[in-house]
Amino acid sequence: MSQATLSYSRVRHGLAPWARIAGLTVCALLTLGPVVWTVSTSLRTPAEAFNLPPQLIPAHPSTEAYRGVFDQIDVWLLALNSTLVTGLIAVGQMITAGLAGYAFARLEFRFKKPLFGLVLATMMVPLQVTIVPVFLVLKSMSLTDTLLGLIIPAFPTAFGTFLMRQYFLGMPKDLGEAAMLDGAGPWRTFRSVYAPLAAPGLAIVGVLAFNYHWNEFFRPLILETSGQNYTLPLGLVSLQGNLGTGSISVVLAGVVLSMIPAVAVFVVGQRPLREGITSAGVNR
Repeated sequence: MSQATLSYSRVRHGLAPWARIAGLTVCALLTLGPVVWTVSTSLRTPAEAFNLPPQLIPAHPSTEAYRGVFDQIDVWLLALNSTLVTGLIAVGQMITAGLAGYAFARLEFRFKKPLFGLVLATMMVPLQVTIVPVFLVLKSMSLTDTLLGLIIPAFPTAFGTFLMRQYFLGMPKDLGEAAMLDGAGPWRTFRSVYAPLAAPGLAIVGVLAFNYHWNEFFRPLILETSGQNYTLPLGLVSLQGNLGTGSISVVLAGVVLSMIPAVAVFVVGQRPLREGITSAGVNR
């Protein structure tokens, strides 16, 4: 190998870490930039919101916009509805995904592969296609304009089923076979052996479900008509009237308030997420 080639190789390997750092920095700025700007604008007065040139740090920070949010909408009721709906959906998806994933991974039954393919196919069907049949079914059951109408249809999760199936496939079969030799049935084997080991995977399903449904807007918009059943994203729509008066700070203050629970759940669930992804990779 020539000296020029060796020099080029050293330069390339020396620049590789810096190139990755630079790329990650750009991605971080693109991701966090809008969030930082939203928080910054929510702390400005309406007069400062449209200053040119814009300033990242408000000249006179104020929490007046946050008080305006609480004055205009019932934040506590909206947050309670969102917490109830999102929390129950997350728990429900953890249960259904765990059971379905275990069945497709460890149990033998007829048409298992076609059924699993059908489950995966539902991931390609947009929500807008199924919302009308779902609405008609809920209406026949008198569940429209209720929180249960938002919760129950969201329990099945194709992605969660796929994720947990792959997770269970990565576990040793010997554990289940040993439990069956001791007289444990499929349910006991799942509950006592596989479910505890799948806790990180179930945590992934729960965190992703919470973050998705906390910000969900379309289904509540179609299914809910009474203000007392609104979730937080739907209730924030009433703040749009402030855009006409130039009080964009109030709108963004509401957005910041709605982000806090999702960010908190992500921070708390970050460790289970990391452990779940890492252990799944090791099992593969």
